[in-house]
Amino acid sequence: MAAILTDPPAPPAARCAHCGAAFRCDRDAPAGCWCARMPALDGPFEAAATCLCEPCLRDARMREERARVHRAAGLGPLELRADAALDAAAAAAWAGKTMPAGALGALQALGSRLVQVLGRCPPAMERCAMLVFAADHGLAAERVSAYPPEVTAQMVRNFGDGGAAIAVLCRAHDVALTVVDAGTLAPQAPDFAPRGARFVDARIGAGTANALERPAMTEAQALAAIGRGAAIARDTDAEAIGLGEMGIGNSSAAALLAARLAPAPLLELIGRGTGLDDAGLQRKRMVLERVAARHARAQTPLAALAAFGGFELAMIVGAALAAAAQRRIVVVDGFVASAAVLVAARLEPALLESCVFAHRSAEPGHARMLEAMAATPLLDLGLRLGEGSGAALAMPLLRAASRLLAEMATFEQAGVSRG
Repeated sequence: MAAILTDPPAPPAARCAHCGAAFRCDRDAPAGCWCARMPALDGPFEAAATCLCEPCLRDARMREERARVHRAAGLGPLELRADAALDAAAAAAWAGKTMPAGALGALQALGSRLVQVLGRCPPAMERCAMLVFAADHGLAAERVSAYPPEVTAQMVRNFGDGGAAIAVLCRAHDVALTVVDAGTLAPQAPDFAPRGARFVDARIGAGTANALERPAMTEAQALAAIGRGAAIARDTDAEAIGLGEMGIGNSSAAALLAARLAPAPLLELIGRGTGLDDAGLQRKRMVLERVAARHARAQTPLAALAAFGGFELAMIVGAALAAAAQRRIVVVDGFVASAAVLVAARLEPALLESCVFAHRSAEPGHARMLEAMAATPLLDLGLRLGEGSGAALAMPLLRAASRLLAEMATFEQAGVSRG
């Protein structure tokens, strides 16, 4: 009888042919475990994994990275906000307006997105702000840009003095501009007093390291930058927060991040950036292929962000997450800003519900990034300036969609016969 009641012995666990580690999941991991293919994923991540096969250990690292980013940004996990009642309210509001059904096209979809994010119908969105984060990249030493690194700090002054495109566009569209020094090579003078913009010195360091030689940032630096970006977004009083950037060499970092996290072929993502000629573009491609190979183990979002940089991108990650957590609209600019939002979205997919993608950049890789995030941009003007210029141009569309929901008359109010 005892033999009948005894459970049969458990089958022996499958083991890695390289190190003998047991696989305690149903994936079997025929290709081997972390010891052979992901040696960077040991240490603290091993303790969080229930199994040492590559997929399980990668999942464990993602959990660890999310937790570290949440702590750095002072946030909890973002929750999916799809609210059927808000959807119904927006649909009913549009259905009653004095127009043929669907006549406002993408503006109606935009207005309904504002209703969902802001949590009210009509959305009443009036205050718009732009955060432009600036930092330098050590990789610029490899001549991946047509401009020298000192241009980054010079442009910060230009932003503050009101002469840059983003400053003009913010004035034109009543958008509050904040310029953030996230880590330029040269800090601004103590008496720097921007005209018509707020300036925040949030420097992590004098630019990132050269990613061809070592990781652009330490993980601690990346997390510190995420935290500072989140704090700046929380301190910004607006329903819509645009995210822009400035940094000589940052289109290289963006291409590397997109290749790793979209994922997509690196060579399809590399563009001329600040206007490289054919020889410069070929050099940029060769350099970025070497950088990608050097950091082949940086496969997860935080690891890739630290490997490729930079401080301004990490601050955009934090700002996007914090704005979404506070039910703000996150207005994403072009190629570089989208790469930072891609990092944030890989950590917190629910972030994308709060994002409005302003435009499709002329940089060849931007379309691939938008596709990876299932994003439809509002504009396609051939822009490749950065600075948040496309996001500033999109702000009037957000205001228009909001005011149409709030102020456009219904058939009954206007005494107009329905079709």
